Amino acid sequence: MIIEWKTLRRICISLFLLYLCIYYWSSVSAFLSSALVAITPLLFGGLFAYIINILLSFYERVLFKHVKRPLLRRIERTFCITLSLATLIAILSLIICLVVPELISAITLLISELPDAIYSLIKWLDESEYLSNDIISLLNSIDWQSKINQVFDLMTSGIGNVMDIVINTVTSVFSVVINTFVSVIFAIYLVFNKDKLSAQIHRLIRNYLPIQTHNKLYYTVGVLNDSFHRYIVGQSTEAVILGVLCTIGMLILRLPYPTMIGALIAFTALIPVAGAYIGSIIGAFMIFTVSPLKSLIFIIFIIILQQLEGNLIYPRVVGSSVGLPPIWVLVAVTFGGGILGILGMLIGVPLAATIYKLIRDDIIDREDAEQKIK
Repeated sequence: MIIEWKTLRRICISLFLLYLCIYYWSSVSAFLSSALVAITPLLFGGLFAYIINILLSFYERVLFKHVKRPLLRRIERTFCITLSLATLIAILSLIICLVVPELISAITLLISELPDAIYSLIKWLDESEYLSNDIISLLNSIDWQSKINQVFDLMTSGIGNVMDIVINTVTSVFSVVINTFVSVIFAIYLVFNKDKLSAQIHRLIRNYLPIQTHNKLYYTVGVLNDSFHRYIVGQSTEAVILGVLCTIGMLILRLPYPTMIGALIAFTALIPVAGAYIGSIIGAFMIFTVSPLKSLIFIIFIIILQQLEGNLIYPRVVGSSVGLPPIWVLVAVTFGGGILGILGMLIGVPLAATIYKLIRDDIIDREDAEQKIK
């Protein structure tokens, strides 16, 4: 086999660059970390643009299906982007308004009721004779209310110089505001010019990549986009239905915090498999601060609702939206959560669905090719 000079030159340059990266890894790592921090607002902007584009495509398809004139298209695009942003802001505002006030109320109630619960526990331990009289006397002598207040003050104020805390807080808030503003502006630009940007990227890839690589890349990106789109739409629909049913059921059973827990479960249900259970645990704890019996009733209700959701709602509403068998959904959530936490749980399923579909289609193509040879 004869190796061309151009190929040999590329191998030598690649090996030299690899050597530099290994030898100067500390500098390369610091540069990559700085670059990642710098482009983080743009990455979030791209993610935000993808979510906006789902709503944008829906509104354009429903409201402006037959509009084709360029000027009208720009007006339609502006209106739909505004409507999509307003929809997202309304959803976030609704969740905040439903969850935050009730959460503050539950925490306040927990702080006020916790000392009595501790004294009741000490009394039960005394009557049961699990602990010695000296330990019981020591526990009774503690001012639990003041101790709880001290812990709460420590959690809210922190440890250290007040001025340093104020400066760090202001700096962090300012940084978050600036990054959020940049992300939103970048997202709006991407969505508004998505057709032009798509054509430019297509032209660039078509001219600089071989046709076979170009086709494979576009096919992979198409599968990836389809998996994420189906996952976001399917999970969001299922989460809304689950949250509404939870709220209605809690109102019928006269359980406390129905709107807060319903919104919380709907939000956490965006995480497949484990999400609704996370929201249920938090909700059960909040209800427990009011009434342990009602907390038990809530747990039984959630178990029944989960069975209803898993056997009826999810298959009919979401179905096999991402085309991934249940066992691989569980593997994707577990593996993604172990690597990237909640973010890994959210993106693990569509990424696994993409890999699953690409491998399945490749196997089918190979089997078809073998059948044609035979």
